[in-house]
Amino acid sequence: MSSCLARPLQEAVLARHQPGGMVAAFSAFTGPSTAICSPASQDVANKKRSPLTGPAARPLGTDVVPSLVSGSDYLRDPKLFKGMAFSLEERQTLGIHGLLPPRIKTLDEQAENSLRNLRRFQDPLNQYMYMVDLLDRNEKLFYKLLSENTMELMPIVYTPTVGLACQKFGLAFKRPQGLFITIHDKGHVYEVIKNWPERDVRAIVVTDGERILGLGDLGAQGMGIPVGKLALYTALAGIPPHQLLPITLDVGTNRQELLDDIDYIGVRHKRVTGEAYDEFIDEFMEAAVRRYGQNCLIQFEDFGNHNAFRFLEKYRNKYCTFNDDIQGTASVAVAGVIAALTATNTKLKDHTFLFQGAGEASIGIANLIAMAMEKREGIPFEEALKHIWLKDSRGLIVKGRSSGGISEHKAPFAHEHAEMKELGDMVKELKPTVLIGAAAVPRVFTPEIIRDMATFNDQPVIFALSNPTSQAECTAEEAYVHSDGRAVFASGSPFPTFTGYGKTYEPGQGNNAYIFPGASLAVIAAGIHHISDSVFLSAAEGLADMVTEDDLAVGRLYPPLDNIREISVQIAKKVAEEAYQSGTASTYPEPEDKEAFIRATLYDYNYDKTSALPTLYQWPEEVQKPFH
Repeated sequence: MSSCLARPLQEAVLARHQPGGMVAAFSAFTGPSTAICSPASQDVANKKRSPLTGPAARPLGTDVVPSLVSGSDYLRDPKLFKGMAFSLEERQTLGIHGLLPPRIKTLDEQAENSLRNLRRFQDPLNQYMYMVDLLDRNEKLFYKLLSENTMELMPIVYTPTVGLACQKFGLAFKRPQGLFITIHDKGHVYEVIKNWPERDVRAIVVTDGERILGLGDLGAQGMGIPVGKLALYTALAGIPPHQLLPITLDVGTNRQELLDDIDYIGVRHKRVTGEAYDEFIDEFMEAAVRRYGQNCLIQFEDFGNHNAFRFLEKYRNKYCTFNDDIQGTASVAVAGVIAALTATNTKLKDHTFLFQGAGEASIGIANLIAMAMEKREGIPFEEALKHIWLKDSRGLIVKGRSSGGISEHKAPFAHEHAEMKELGDMVKELKPTVLIGAAAVPRVFTPEIIRDMATFNDQPVIFALSNPTSQAECTAEEAYVHSDGRAVFASGSPFPTFTGYGKTYEPGQGNNAYIFPGASLAVIAAGIHHISDSVFLSAAEGLADMVTEDDLAVGRLYPPLDNIREISVQIAKKVAEEAYQSGTASTYPEPEDKEAFIRATLYDYNYDKTSALPTLYQWPEEVQKPFH
């Protein structure tokens, strides 16, 4: 039994004669949008999804019932629209002949034209708006463009341009691309979620807009972040876009300039906090699972630091959830560390790690390093922690520190040692082999510190992970120059190629986009109920495995980003394999070929060989004879 959200039916029969006398009938609805059919059941919380393998399993956001759509729907619905790629037969049969220019273009020709149009704009915000408009017109063309031009277009649809887009979100808002749920919907969150037209949602990215990139509290205008993040889910990992839902939880904003802005799109009051806020988040989590099932992935994005750790600990064993700012950042950093082991021909236990910073990113990385040491080299976790030192704003984190400030999350890294304040003194005293910065203190890795690292290390490992570039602890050039070209360097921001010391260096950028698309693809495909840190360690190992000797030869600790879709598939394969081995996967029967299983679920943005017309086939002649 199913229910259909449709318009009043007008029957239209169009005969299409084919060789052999075959005739097909085409029924249509009239109206502004495509009819949607969905299961009658309201809740899927207790139902398991067990996708098949093979072509029949490929989820198509453009699957339609031919009798429920009209030709005009193919022009109006971005999921169905093919631009000028409709064949003459499609145009005539669908009743859209003459509504398009007579030329028939291939998808590649349309993509090339779109890229030329995009490059006409010099302002990144105008380029962003062009891509948003393209998504609203032709979904598959948008994803082809983004998937095949990742290096050029990812900075436009996501960081850094998306930050500017969020600031201008109210001024430029055109049509909804996600779901806004306000604190005043408390008690009715499930009813709001039911308004989203797609039923088969597998992943949600949610923000409350409190800490948008480095821009701070943008309130409801932070919607650009979940929209952009989920665009990367599809472009970089092939997760079908109709299975993705961006959500902004609007509890207000503490930024007065937004409250005074005539174009601000959110509720106009200060942020609601405390018990009411927590109850609202609890209700949202319960409503999302009630609507979309226990396996629905919920990614927290750009929540305030004071809430990020709290919600991760609160929900990680109850829901399928993760925080990319904590776990994704840790995973990509540890992937770089593992690659650095190959570059230096060492093991994790050979190293001493010193962190500049003890926030959520640093603690996430440090914990994952200790997990990697235990998993890969058999070093007990507690013993592994002794290899790791952290410095926060009050100095080196040590037991009994007189200045205090050692929170529950920092305490495991508080070792017996004299108190120290300055990073330079710590480097001289502790003689770290790996120096990691993740606290956005620009140029804190001074020439003296880098020279000291190079004095007691043949190949000092230096990670300047803070971004944007202006916040980096040092530049790639500084790391190479002050270490006489011996540093093994990675960064959170892109740095240009450096030539010197008889070679050319291509520093690698530890971008979270290496991790979260592939990890999420594995979670969805394998049906992982709860996302432990082991998932992100598997993802880090999978990413490090793809770093080649050629990459290491030019000082690059990450594979080229332009191959990111294949990287995502390989990461998903590794995570899925380990999930089945550990018993945390729930999609059964277990597929024998995990990679083939994952590839069968990927979104296909190519429509050149896909017809909008129903398949026609013959019946035996004897069953068609007239009755005598």
